[in-house]
Formats: sequence, structure tokens, C-alpha cells
Amino acid sequence: MTHTSEQDRVLDVLIVGAGISGIGMACHLRQACPDQTFAILERRNSIGGTWDLFRYPGIRSDSDMFSFGYQFRPWQEPKTLSDGASIRDYLVDTAREYDIEDRIRFGVRTTRAEWSSTEACWTLAATHEASGERQVWRARYLILCTGYYRYDAGFTPDFPGLDRFRGTFVHPQQWPEDLDYAGKKVVVIGSGATAITLVPAMAQATAHITMLQRSPSYIVSLPAVDRISERLQRWLPDDWVFAMARRRNIGIQRLMYVASRKYPKLMRRLLLGSVRRQVGGDIDMRHFTPSYDPWDERLCVVPNGDLFKTLRSDRADIVTDHIETFTESGLQLTSGASLDADIVISATGLNMQMLGDIEIAKDGEVQTPSEHMTYKGVLLENMPNLAAIFGYTNASWTLKADIAAAYVCRLLEHMRAHGHVSATPRAADARAEDASIMDALNSGYVKRASAKLPRQGDRLPWRVLNHYKRDRDMLIDEPIDDGVLVFDADADRTRRDAA
Repeated sequence: MTHTSEQDRVLDVLIVGAGISGIGMACHLRQACPDQTFAILERRNSIGGTWDLFRYPGIRSDSDMFSFGYQFRPWQEPKTLSDGASIRDYLVDTAREYDIEDRIRFGVRTTRAEWSSTEACWTLAATHEASGERQVWRARYLILCTGYYRYDAGFTPDFPGLDRFRGTFVHPQQWPEDLDYAGKKVVVIGSGATAITLVPAMAQATAHITMLQRSPSYIVSLPAVDRISERLQRWLPDDWVFAMARRRNIGIQRLMYVASRKYPKLMRRLLLGSVRRQVGGDIDMRHFTPSYDPWDERLCVVPNGDLFKTLRSDRADIVTDHIETFTESGLQLTSGASLDADIVISATGLNMQMLGDIEIAKDGEVQTPSEHMTYKGVLLENMPNLAAIFGYTNASWTLKADIAAAYVCRLLEHMRAHGHVSATPRAADARAEDASIMDALNSGYVKRASAKLPRQGDRLPWRVLNHYKRDRDMLIDEPIDDGVLVFDADADRTRRDAA
């Protein structure tokens, strides 16, 4: 086993993941905990996480950039929904501005993390994938910023007859750089954010493109550019303008979510009415009328109604049907119709994984995430010195990631100020419920992974609120020592037993 001098010492903090959560966490550490030593272990060879992985045509945010950007470094363009390359550049620039890059160890896959109560320390087993070098890292506090889906492969259903298909079959998560779709007949399977992005992005080059869906999703059109901010920039400083846009959009997001949960029939009428006005009378509205209520699944967003404009042209169409089987030349549908295709793109979603699929152990005993409740949506019940930065699913991911990172910094500074070596959430009275931390969504990828996710409790602080203002109050304003966090209990008890 190879050791470097860096690995021989015990760091204050180890972060796993250099995507939007990991870079944000590191920047918060730089500002709030400047004396804490830390490193970031990143499996990929560059910064960006999701925004470095996905390279399919049209890849862009599905949240407005004013609330998706970091609070400490606001997005500074009037573009509402930004392309993936610009988001990746924003993350790289943020890392450089806050002097984070030299703390990242690229190409390192973390496989196991074990807490030792006697040492009050985490030990991580990792592998540098290019060289095969095995590494050991140690830190007093571990922060997992690994997102919630598996990077190796997206979700692809077991399509009947797929082996017969003579064309090209692609999942967007593994987009081939050399894929030539110019002049080709393309079918995109799916109705979510990826599918509605691919269709307008590819339609100009393809001979024809079809969006094939089993069932529709709610689709909302947003202006591609924030005209209010554009006008205000003539009179006010950029920092003011974009701070106002951020507050405005956070409020609008929350209003839409609350209204959708409280008045689903009204919001359904409003959302479908907006679509009806944009698609016109020639397209059957059944292709855009979901069977579920708004926000049972995440809303899909398109800039300037680009999907609707594309579908009104003769370059694209939409089909709602089920696949009976693949054929040599395309797909046979259960309705009896068939679709010819040179290329089929399976925009069928993600495979979820929790905590980066890292084996987590405590004093030699492997832990199962689904057997733990989540504390304030950041820490895990009975797990010392472990945080997982997990963003919102009903709003911009970064809103929650930002305040969760700020909370972890508050906790670290509290521990340092009081000489604590460990902090562990203990549930004295709370009881776990049969609901995961993502139970607010009924999306397929959530249902498939629900049994593997941490549980929610029957009361605060063991519940996931998905409410920015209440979460902010809980994470930023409430005292760290709340009677639920137990400091140094495991280490002290183990030392007493050993003595």
C-alpha cells in the first residue's frame, strides 16, 4: 500500500466529491473555518460532477440560475437557464477564486469509510483509478458531497428485442462524442428534463426526431433571459440586481410548490392552460396532460417554450404509447404503430445510489443508510462526525446545499471552540417512519431506490422540510447544542471501557 506524506497525517476534514455541493462546501470552509485542514477526493478527473459528466446536446440547468448559483458568489448573467458548459465554467472559476483547486485529488475513488471511536477519526480506503494505487486517508470529520445517482450508468429498462435493433442505441449519461445524428431519424424515449432538452437541441440537424413517452410530464416555459434584471442593470449595480433576482425567484419557486400541494386542481388548470396556448390547436393535449398532480414529480422547464416551437414544426413530433418490442429498424408500439429510427436515445432516467456507494462502517460494523434517520437533513442518526450535503428536489439544489454547508461549518467551529472531538445526533424520543428523505417525489428513480435511502422521523429535527426559510432558520439561526447532538459520547465511553 502506498502512502504519501499528505495521507500520513490526519486532516480536519475530508470532502468526497468536487461537484456543485463539494466545491460549495470547500468554499464555505475557506471562509468560515480558515484554520481547518481539508482535502477533496474526486473520482472524475475534473471539477463539475453532473456538469462535467453530462455532455449530450442542449444540456442545461432545469432550475433558474439566480437561485442555482451559490449565495456567496451569485450568478452574474441575465440568462435564466444556462447551458452545462457555462455552469461547469462557473464551478471551475469559483474553485479558483476561493483557492480550492490545489486541495482536490482527482481520479480517486473512495470505497470505504470507517469511524473509530477510540481514535475519534475516519479512515478512508480509496484507489487512484488510473494507476491502481491504493490510498488511505484519515480525517476527523467526513463530508459526503456525492449527489444521489450512480455515475457509471443511467437507468435503462429491459426493452424487449433491443438486441435485434441494427441502429445506434444511446443513453444520455454515456453520450458518445462522435455520435453523428445529422440527417438521421431519431427517437428519444422519455418525457423528463433530458428528453425535453434533447428534442429541440437535435431537431435542426436530424431528418426527423420523435419524442416517445409512456406518460406525460408537467412542462413549464420560462423566459430564456430575465428582462427585469436586464433593465435594472442600466440603473443599479450588478450585485444588487442579481441579489434581487435571486430573492424573487426563490419566492416564486416556493409559491408554485406550495400552491401545487395545496391547490392541485387549480395549478393543474393553470399549467395545462399555459401549454395549450403554446402548442396550438394542431397538437393533441393528451401528450401534455399527466395523470398525477403537479409536484408529485419534479416539474420540467423549457426556455422560451423551445420544445413547443419545435413540435409545431415538421422537424419533430411527440408520441404517447408503450413499446412492445424493438425491431431491426426501430420500434413496434402496443397501439400497432411503428417508429423507424437510425438512432434511439433512452432518456429514461437515473440509477440512484446513496452516499456515493461508499461502504460506511462504525467501529468495524457496516452501517446501512436506510436504518438511520436524517438529522436536519444533513447528519445521520448515531453516526459521529459525518455529514451528507443533499440539496433540494423541489427547488434549486444549491439553496439547500449552501445552508447545509454553512451549518457544518458552524458545527465544526463549535466543536473546536469547546474542545469536542465528536458530535453525534441521538434520537431519544423520535421514531423512524416508513418514508425516505425523498418521499415528497413519486418519480420512478425515487421509487426504485426508496428502500435504500435514510428514513424520516416522526418529528423535528428528524424530518426533511423542503422549505428554504424554515431550513435556513433551523440550520443558520438555531443553536448548535440543541440537546439532540451528543458531543464526545462515543469516544469517551470507548476510552473508559478500554481503561
